[in-house]
Amino acid sequence: MYLKLGILAFAGLGAGAVIAAGIFAFLAIIGVFPRLIGVTHTAEHVILYETLLILGGTWGNLADLYSVAFPFPGKSVLAVCGTAVGIFVGCLVMSLAETLKALPILNRRIGLAVGLQYVILAVAAGKAFGSAVYFLRGFG
Repeated sequence: MYLKLGILAFAGLGAGAVIAAGIFAFLAIIGVFPRLIGVTHTAEHVILYETLLILGGTWGNLADLYSVAFPFPGKSVLAVCGTAVGIFVGCLVMSLAETLKALPILNRRIGLAVGLQYVILAVAAGKAFGSAVYFLRGFG
């Protein structure tokens, strides 16, 4: 009985570690972290970035597995965390689009000579507005 549980626990933890390593490798390959570090000019804090990535991934997994409740005031912390996650996902999507050279293709397809940054800003503003309406009206 204990041997079976031990093998299952080892297999589950091993599979989770492999999947997490794959996700972080994907994020590193498309250049999200180096680009963010370069834009913010904080290359001297690489060790801090690495540590916080590991701790955040670990905490996120544990919170998902064990349904950890926030010990803080709920809505304010949720708003800050949601904004941070939204910014990260936006950076991830833009890094992936840049890696796949999607923006020049979009630029040629819609015949836009100048102003692509305004199209991107409009999409981001629409997404933010839609999310705000969704959550403030109590749909989520």
